[in-house]
Amino acid sequence: MMTSSPSACIELKPGTHFAKVVLMPGDPLRAKYIAEHYLDHPVLVNDVRNMLAYTGTYEGREVSVMGSGMGIPSACLYLHELFQFFGVEAVIRVGSAGGLGDDVHVRDVVIAMSASTNSGFLNAYDIPGQLAPTADFGMLAEAVAAAKELGVRADVGRVYTSDFFYYPDPSINQKAKDFGHLCLEMETAGIYLEAMASGKKALSILSISDHIFSGEALSAEERQDSFHEMMEIALKTAVRTDV
Repeated sequence: MMTSSPSACIELKPGTHFAKVVLMPGDPLRAKYIAEHYLDHPVLVNDVRNMLAYTGTYEGREVSVMGSGMGIPSACLYLHELFQFFGVEAVIRVGSAGGLGDDVHVRDVVIAMSASTNSGFLNAYDIPGQLAPTADFGMLAEAVAAAKELGVRADVGRVYTSDFFYYPDPSINQKAKDFGHLCLEMETAGIYLEAMASGKKALSILSISDHIFSGEALSAEERQDSFHEMMEIALKTAVRTDV
């Protein structure tokens, strides 16, 4: 196995490896937090450009966690290399999102069935018409089951992935809501497309930290509680994923 990716953005430390399933928060420091608070015996496997990655175990099964950075280009650079050069078979995005739907509230967990996007990333695949970035159904079903077991409210449906944090025309939020998107975020569509192109599996599980229309927002303590619920669902999904 290669120890360094062609871009040199990932370089495995001697004697380390990635698990078959990787959790991907945007923030590398959040990856460190996840490793230290949720995984048993976590080992640092990559720290190039401070994009921290760890491998440990959860309920006896190996799981890795690595930051993705913000936006589709960053997330897909790392994900492509994990899939193509480091033996990873499945990824679960874990992150926050802004609520759009009237039935979506702060602290809810959203499990993304599919992701629309304004990104030009899809154009590179040169398929007539439009690709439909979609989750792996087996992983989605496991996440829904895990949420029910844990008694956590989880909304399942489509999300909207934007290349812009500050979009020039704010009416995009209303348009996305009108088409039934549950929330707005910046990575899911790219992650699903990269998994589809690589013949791998992907799922995005999101925690609603604020609502774009109602103005609701979580306190720091409430964000941590909501994050914990999302992580429990993600970790149970990771160890049950068939890879």
